[in-house]
Amino acid sequence: MASVYNSKDFYPRPDFVHGNHRWTPLNEGWHILFDDQDVGLKEAWHINGVPDKVSIASSANKSTSEAEAQKLAAFPELKEKGFQAPKGQVREHVKKPINVPFVFQTPASGVYDKDAHEVLWYERNIVDPRQKAEVEAGDRVLARFGAVDYDVTIWASGHPVGQHRGGHVPFDVDITDALSNAWKMTDKGELNLVLRIRDSPHDLSQPRGKQYWAPQPESIFYTPSSGIWQPVWLETVPSARIGDSSAGTVLRSNNVFEGLLEARVSVLGRRAGHGYSAEIEGSLHGLSVAKKRENLPGDKDYVFVNLGLSLSDEQKKKAPESLTQVAPLDNSDCWRGNVALWSPDHPTLYDLCIRLYDSDGKLVDEAKTYTGFRHIDWTRGDRTLRLNGKPLFQALTLDQGYWPETGMTPPSPESLKLDIELTKKMGFNGCRKHQKVEDPVFLYWADKLGFLVWGEMANAYEFNEDYAERFSQEWLEAVKRDINHPSVVTWTPVNVCFDILRIESWAYPNLKDNVEQRNHIRSLYYLTKTLDPTRPINDNCGWEHVITDLSTFHDYSDHPELSKTCSTLEGILGKKLAGRDFFVGPVTLEDGRSDDGTKHREGAPVLCSEFGGVNIAPAKESEKGERDWGYTTASDPKDLLKRFEALLQAVVKAGHICGFVYTQLSDVEQEVNGLYSFDRREKIPATEVKKIVDGAKQVYYDSLPKEA
Repeated sequence: MASVYNSKDFYPRPDFVHGNHRWTPLNEGWHILFDDQDVGLKEAWHINGVPDKVSIASSANKSTSEAEAQKLAAFPELKEKGFQAPKGQVREHVKKPINVPFVFQTPASGVYDKDAHEVLWYERNIVDPRQKAEVEAGDRVLARFGAVDYDVTIWASGHPVGQHRGGHVPFDVDITDALSNAWKMTDKGELNLVLRIRDSPHDLSQPRGKQYWAPQPESIFYTPSSGIWQPVWLETVPSARIGDSSAGTVLRSNNVFEGLLEARVSVLGRRAGHGYSAEIEGSLHGLSVAKKRENLPGDKDYVFVNLGLSLSDEQKKKAPESLTQVAPLDNSDCWRGNVALWSPDHPTLYDLCIRLYDSDGKLVDEAKTYTGFRHIDWTRGDRTLRLNGKPLFQALTLDQGYWPETGMTPPSPESLKLDIELTKKMGFNGCRKHQKVEDPVFLYWADKLGFLVWGEMANAYEFNEDYAERFSQEWLEAVKRDINHPSVVTWTPVNVCFDILRIESWAYPNLKDNVEQRNHIRSLYYLTKTLDPTRPINDNCGWEHVITDLSTFHDYSDHPELSKTCSTLEGILGKKLAGRDFFVGPVTLEDGRSDDGTKHREGAPVLCSEFGGVNIAPAKESEKGERDWGYTTASDPKDLLKRFEALLQAVVKAGHICGFVYTQLSDVEQEVNGLYSFDRREKIPATEVKKIVDGAKQVYYDSLPKEA
């Protein structure tokens, strides 16, 4: 599997490609050593290199033992799950090769160790990839990481080159100076790259999503994922270059009325006193539409470029056949005037070329990307969400992004495309990516194939100041990474508090009367809205909303009860699981502070953002997994199909709901309630599922007043 990620044919960020940057995959040649007693820094592994093995002393660390004892006291039910505080034992860890980007807990890694290891050391040698001309030009070398879980510090032959905290978002480190030093000291451009990664198995204030902290995964929680889990590569870049979205480049294309692209082009490595200009050229299926160039202000590392991409009548007449076949000129779903639109049925994209010039007019850098014009409207007050001015029913699946042999890492980039194709094959038009910031290749294919995505972060389970700081930082980085994808139509920073394991979890257990927890959710809402006012925000998906654009709820009842709930708006907005309120209410604290709470905004879109979760009872008792689980159980595939149809109709038939998220796309470990098995085999015929999903959509569209 690892060989797929070692191919030069696969660039990890196909959504933003620098044609003049040379890159080299860096997924081979890694070794890993577990440092359970955290002696590596003291013994200077980062300077001297990671040893071949390390012995573990017989006595467990006292502070660690005390911390885990406290954890057991706070969550006594963990004792029943086999969780124990560490005890003294003697053993030895040996440095082993590991197949990156697969984590050590997975078979694909070649390690497949499912024990808890908090501190990991990765190591490999690298060689300066630059050619002589690139060195003379002052080009830099970046080591780029798609995602590393969770807190990593990096050294290059003993020189600290960077660190990053956050397990789901990308970062890079500049190793150029370390390479230059290596040339001087050894006359060779070779480095020993060393990573120290800390990923606490038990710190419940660390954002982790569905990664379980107890020894045995169960229910809705799965195997942990520690270390490098997305691709690593070296990239040779000019010293002054165009930044991607994580560095601040924003391509806003929601103005479908004028076809105006509002771009903010970020420049990295700008030298003080030097002038630069940025140009954007837009084209449609090879037809050049427009280009515009703007000078960077003297005091900014970015420049705004507003580029009109509405075709002239003459350009539209010259539209190539490849365009008119996928976007017929007389189809109002494909065009608004002379602006080509993006939608699930017609995902037309404008190709963009961003160029950076120096003050002499010399081309310094070039990046190729794309954008899709689409406008989302959730504010008309008729409970309808519109895309490009037309009502849109979102028929989504809950997609958790796990695979049998590879965990959170897809077996190959094509696996991400396949999941989208399998989802569309069943009639769904998108997914809610659940408790995971997915590999950006997934969003690339969602843009290309026409697939709606709700962007979501991995939550923690314990609310405190550490969590608030960690989560806010990583959520900001996640939004910036994905802000330019037309397929992303909703932001969901937080998932509901859920106590299915009798543990108050998901970081906000006391929203009913805790103002600090409410205020943190408000801060996430306003931070997100500041970065991106063009998409709706689903603040706390499921119930106990604090401030939200969408009224979303979860209901895993069987279809008779679900139908009763969804028959009236009052029933939908009523009490949820364990008596939870749909919206937080007013509260006055003993110290005199008060909070007004919130309520449903009249006419706001209402969506059932989790329901279903039906598994199939095994035909034989011997086929049943010890921990297999679903919310409700069908007797066989025919019964599952029947229940599936009844559940969808229960949600839509009364006409109050404009979208749903069915749980779930595929089985994940012991949670066997997917429409596909864990290895993506159909449990029930996709053609039959599609008929049911299409029928549910039609019920919604038939219920709309004609003027909608």
